[in-house]
Amino acid sequence: HNESMAYPESFVAPMRAELTRLGVEELRTPADVDAAVNAPGTLMIVVNSICGCAAGKARPGVALALQHAIRPDRVATVFAGADLEATDRARSFFTGCAPSSPSIGLLRDGQFVWMLERRQIENQGPTQIAAMLTSAFDRFCVGEAVTSKPA
Repeated sequence: HNESMAYPESFVAPMRAELTRLGVEELRTPADVDAAVNAPGTLMIVVNSICGCAAGKARPGVALALQHAIRPDRVATVFAGADLEATDRARSFFTGCAPSSPSIGLLRDGQFVWMLERRQIENQGPTQIAAMLTSAFDRFCVGEAVTSKPA
Protein backbone atom coordinates (compact mmCIF):
# COMPACT_ATOMS: atom_id res chain seq x y z
CA HIS A 1 0.00 0.00 0.00
CA ASN A 2 1.20 3.51 -0.74
CA GLU A 3 0.52 5.30 2.52
CA SER A 4 2.29 8.56 1.67
CA MET A 5 -0.94 10.06 0.33
CA ALA A 6 -4.06 10.12 2.47
CA TYR A 7 -7.28 8.49 1.32
CA PRO A 8 -10.32 10.79 0.92
CA GLU A 9 -12.29 11.12 4.14
CA SER A 10 -15.56 10.09 2.47
CA PHE A 11 -13.88 6.80 1.62
CA VAL A 12 -12.59 6.00 5.13
CA ALA A 13 -15.49 7.46 7.16
CA PRO A 14 -17.59 4.24 7.21
CA MET A 15 -14.50 2.26 8.26
CA ARG A 16 -13.86 4.72 11.09
CA ALA A 17 -17.52 4.44 12.18
CA GLU A 18 -17.22 0.66 12.60
CA LEU A 19 -14.94 1.37 15.56
CA THR A 20 -16.20 4.72 16.87
CA ARG A 21 -19.73 3.37 17.30
CA LEU A 22 -18.19 0.85 19.75
CA GLY A 23 -16.88 3.75 21.81
CA VAL A 24 -13.37 3.62 20.35
CA GLU A 25 -11.69 7.01 20.52
CA GLU A 26 -10.09 8.39 17.37
CA LEU A 27 -6.57 9.74 17.58
CA ARG A 28 -6.28 12.05 14.59
CA THR A 29 -3.07 13.94 15.48
CA PRO A 30 0.30 13.11 17.09
CA ALA A 31 -0.81 15.21 20.10
CA ASP A 32 -3.93 13.02 20.48
CA VAL A 33 -1.69 9.93 20.45
CA ASP A 34 0.69 11.39 23.05
CA ALA A 35 -2.19 12.35 25.35
CA ALA A 36 -3.67 8.83 25.13
CA VAL A 37 -0.31 7.12 25.71
CA ASN A 38 0.56 9.39 28.64
CA ALA A 39 -2.73 8.76 30.46
CA PRO A 40 -2.43 6.24 33.31
CA GLY A 41 -3.80 2.73 32.84
CA THR A 42 -4.10 0.46 29.85
CA LEU A 43 -4.56 1.63 26.28
CA MET A 44 -5.30 -0.43 23.20
CA ILE A 45 -4.49 1.24 19.88
CA VAL A 46 -6.04 -0.25 16.77
CA VAL A 47 -4.18 0.68 13.58
CA ASN A 48 -7.16 0.62 11.22
CA SER A 49 -6.81 0.35 7.45
CA ILE A 50 -8.79 0.04 4.25
CA CYS A 51 -7.64 -3.48 3.47
CA GLY A 52 -9.92 -6.49 3.46
CA CYS A 53 -8.36 -8.08 6.53
CA ALA A 54 -9.20 -4.95 8.56
CA ALA A 55 -12.81 -5.15 7.37
CA GLY A 56 -13.36 -8.90 7.64
CA LYS A 57 -11.13 -9.75 10.56
CA ALA A 58 -9.58 -6.98 12.66
CA ARG A 59 -12.57 -4.66 13.20
CA PRO A 60 -15.08 -7.50 13.89
CA GLY A 61 -12.48 -9.13 16.17
CA VAL A 62 -12.12 -5.87 18.13
CA ALA A 63 -15.93 -5.59 18.38
CA LEU A 64 -16.14 -9.09 19.85
CA ALA A 65 -13.22 -8.53 22.22
CA LEU A 66 -14.80 -5.36 23.62
CA GLN A 67 -17.72 -7.44 24.93
CA HIS A 68 -15.24 -9.12 27.31
CA ALA A 69 -15.58 -8.39 31.04
CA ILE A 70 -11.97 -7.21 31.31
CA ARG A 71 -10.99 -4.50 28.83
CA PRO A 72 -8.39 -1.77 28.51
CA ASP A 73 -9.08 1.52 30.30
CA ARG A 74 -9.00 3.26 26.92
CA VAL A 75 -9.48 1.96 23.43
CA ALA A 76 -8.31 4.18 20.61
CA THR A 77 -7.63 4.00 16.90
CA VAL A 78 -5.45 5.61 14.26
CA PHE A 79 -6.18 5.18 10.57
CA ALA A 80 -3.24 4.14 8.39
CA GLY A 81 -3.42 5.90 5.05
CA ALA A 82 -5.69 8.64 6.44
CA ASP A 83 -4.24 10.07 9.66
CA LEU A 84 -0.64 9.73 8.54
CA GLU A 85 1.18 11.63 11.32
CA ALA A 86 -0.99 10.15 14.08
CA THR A 87 -0.35 6.65 12.72
CA ASP A 88 3.41 7.23 12.57
CA ARG A 89 3.33 8.55 16.14
CA ALA A 90 1.35 5.55 17.41
CA ARG A 91 3.73 3.15 15.67
CA SER A 92 6.69 4.88 17.31
CA PHE A 93 5.51 3.37 20.62
CA PHE A 94 5.33 -0.19 19.24
CA THR A 95 8.99 -0.84 19.97
CA GLY A 96 10.58 -3.59 17.91
CA CYS A 97 7.55 -4.18 15.68
CA ALA A 98 7.58 -3.48 11.97
CA PRO A 99 4.77 -1.14 10.90
CA SER A 100 1.82 -3.12 9.62
CA SER A 101 -1.85 -2.43 9.20
CA PRO A 102 -4.16 -3.54 10.50
CA SER A 103 -2.42 -4.13 13.80
CA ILE A 104 -3.34 -3.75 17.44
CA GLY A 105 -1.01 -2.64 20.21
CA LEU A 106 -1.49 -2.63 23.96
CA LEU A 107 0.26 -0.21 26.31
CA ARG A 108 0.17 -0.07 30.09
CA ASP A 109 1.05 3.22 31.81
CA GLY A 110 2.76 4.36 28.60
CA GLN A 111 4.81 1.16 28.21
CA PHE A 112 4.33 -1.02 25.15
CA VAL A 113 3.40 -4.52 26.37
CA TRP A 114 1.74 -6.51 23.58
CA MET A 115 1.14 -6.47 19.83
CA LEU A 116 -1.05 -8.24 17.32
CA GLU A 117 0.57 -7.76 13.92
CA ARG A 118 -0.99 -7.96 10.50
CA ARG A 119 0.58 -11.36 9.83
CA GLN A 120 -1.18 -12.70 12.93
CA ILE A 121 -4.47 -11.14 11.83
CA GLU A 122 -4.65 -12.08 8.16
CA ASN A 123 -4.79 -15.86 8.70
CA GLN A 124 -7.35 -15.75 11.56
CA GLY A 125 -11.06 -15.11 11.76
CA PRO A 126 -12.73 -12.51 14.03
CA THR A 127 -13.36 -15.11 16.75
CA GLN A 128 -9.68 -16.12 16.93
CA ILE A 129 -8.61 -12.46 16.90
CA ALA A 130 -11.06 -11.70 19.72
CA ALA A 131 -9.65 -14.66 21.68
CA MET A 132 -6.08 -13.37 21.29
CA LEU A 133 -7.17 -9.88 22.35
CA THR A 134 -9.16 -11.02 25.37
CA SER A 135 -6.29 -13.21 26.58
CA ALA A 136 -4.05 -10.11 26.36
CA PHE A 137 -6.70 -8.10 28.26
CA ASP A 138 -6.75 -10.78 30.97
CA ARG A 139 -2.96 -10.57 31.22
CA PHE A 140 -2.40 -6.82 31.08
CA CYS A 141 -5.65 -5.03 31.92
CA VAL A 142 -6.35 -6.37 35.39
CA GLY A 143 -5.84 -3.62 37.94
CA GLU A 144 -5.13 -4.01 41.65
CA ALA A 145 -8.79 -3.51 42.59
CA VAL A 146 -9.88 -6.46 40.48
CA THR A 147 -7.30 -8.88 41.86
CA SER A 148 -7.69 -8.09 45.58
CA LYS A 149 -9.62 -10.80 47.42
CA PRO A 150 -12.73 -9.87 49.40
CA ALA A 151 -12.18 -10.06 53.18
